[in-house]
Amino acid sequence: MPSRKEIQWSELRVGALVLAATAVLVVLIFLMSGSSGGLFARKLVLRCYFENAAGLKNGAPVTLEGVTIGNVIHVHVVPDRNPTPVEVAMQVGHEYLRDLHVDSTVSIVQAGVLGDSFIDIDSTHASGPAPGNNIELRTTGSPSIQDVIRTSQVSIDEIQSLTRKVETLVDTLNSKKGTAGELINDPALGKKINQIATDLQTITSAIASGKGSIGKLVNDDTLYTRANSAIDKLDKIGTDLNEGKGSAGKLLKDDTLYNNLNTAVVNANQLVAEINAGKGALGKIAKDPVFAQKLDDTVTRLDSILKGVDEGKGTVGQLMQNRALYDHADQAMDQTQQLVKSIRDDPKKYLVIRLKMF
Repeated sequence: MPSRKEIQWSELRVGALVLAATAVLVVLIFLMSGSSGGLFARKLVLRCYFENAAGLKNGAPVTLEGVTIGNVIHVHVVPDRNPTPVEVAMQVGHEYLRDLHVDSTVSIVQAGVLGDSFIDIDSTHASGPAPGNNIELRTTGSPSIQDVIRTSQVSIDEIQSLTRKVETLVDTLNSKKGTAGELINDPALGKKINQIATDLQTITSAIASGKGSIGKLVNDDTLYTRANSAIDKLDKIGTDLNEGKGSAGKLLKDDTLYNNLNTAVVNANQLVAEINAGKGALGKIAKDPVFAQKLDDTVTRLDSILKGVDEGKGTVGQLMQNRALYDHADQAMDQTQQLVKSIRDDPKKYLVIRLKMF
């Protein structure tokens, strides 16, 4: 039977073990609550309101730019807060107060596609003072998993519609409808295309071997030699022009032509100035109203004379319009020609000089 002293020593060891376990438990509690600054650390309560909780639960982490700074205390519905009835209260460590602002924004974020929801605070563009306890922060909408699924469903519907259209197009091609269907299913058309390809291959082979006009154009060096010679000639012509040789070269390089042209322009300007001043015959024609009237009268009379000739008036008019007069004149001219011819053939017959003495 153990002595009283041994029993007391055993009880002391048990008490020491309980105290050590309690100390370890306290340390573990401090470590587990490190995200919010520890069990006895100062806490800051913030509130925000959302349209939908999006699966957010009590105890969900609260992050600031991706760093965990607290936890969600509770999530419940406040009917008077429509259209944002979901109230989220969160508790963050007081040491993070310097990184928070009254104009910081709060959003519900999901850890991956199927991960749990948590709160993320964004202070990137915030510049206001630090928030007080139990203050409300502004929220921003972020796509939830339902929104992603809804958007994906729209994309899936569009893909299915596109698939149906592709199936319809394939069925149309297989049914020989349209140009593409005939192109794919008509063997005669395929033979024609094959024949065209064969002919093109024959033509290209002939060109490559230098046959025909195009073949000679591609393979014959004569054309290249002629073109090179023509280019040399053009280069020589350009050199001669630049050196002032020949008529065209003098036209480009000789200052005499420029001086003569300049003198001609000056003279032309002087002539135009004199005409505008009414000097000389051309000036009087352009500026003298008396001369202009005389010229107009002369033109009027000439028009009257031509009109009378056209109407057959006067000798000239009769000569122009009277056919009988024309015929008589033509006959007289013919007889005159015959008389001159007879005189040339036998001048003695017509040129006889007789002398009589009295």
